[in-house]
Amino acid sequence: MPKWIQSIRSDIQAVFDNDPAARSTLEVILTYSGLHAIWAHRIAHKLYCKRWYFLARVISQLSRFFTGIEIHPGATIGERLFIDHGMGVVIGETCEIGDDVVLYQGVTLGGTGKEKGKRHPTIGSNVVIGSGAKVLGSFTVGEFSRIGANAVVLREVPPNSTVVGIPGTVVQRNGRKENKLDHTNLPDPTLEMHRQLTAEIAALREELQRLRDELDREREGKKETAHC
Repeated sequence: MPKWIQSIRSDIQAVFDNDPAARSTLEVILTYSGLHAIWAHRIAHKLYCKRWYFLARVISQLSRFFTGIEIHPGATIGERLFIDHGMGVVIGETCEIGDDVVLYQGVTLGGTGKEKGKRHPTIGSNVVIGSGAKVLGSFTVGEFSRIGANAVVLREVPPNSTVVGIPGTVVQRNGRKENKLDHTNLPDPTLEMHRQLTAEIAALREELQRLRDELDREREGKKETAHC
């Protein structure tokens, strides 16, 4: 079987693996814009590698017009990338994406300036990037990591990590294996800080009450001594 047919089949299977709403192969082929964008990119990337830059960019822009997903033809994409919903996704020229990666709508894999050379992120295999997240700069997001929705990631992410917030903060490393598409259980650093501060305030109140009780006992003792 030709490699390109195997690639098409694996792309379709990735949709079924990651989207419970997918019902049939025909539906996936005809209606999934993320799949259309990936297939258009594979053609544009081959042309780009052959230095047919203009034609590659034309295909890329046509794909952007029809799908709402912008993938520069120079980007390197692995097998079974799944782009869910897809509108507003941007993938830069020197971006590298591993296998079995999941991107949600509004994700940007971009650069931070006008520097030359490698200026976009490298995304390891089995990474999930939530809707609206921005990964900006030339660094690596380690495999099996998860980027929370609307996070802004500006520095390297170790493998098996969870990143949330602005700027992106690693809140979990080498945690237990979880459902990679479960975005409802990502840690919230703000909530955790609130809980910690609440516990510290409660402890301080207890200590203050203890000191007040001791002071009251000392006063009572002095009164009794004075009466004697």
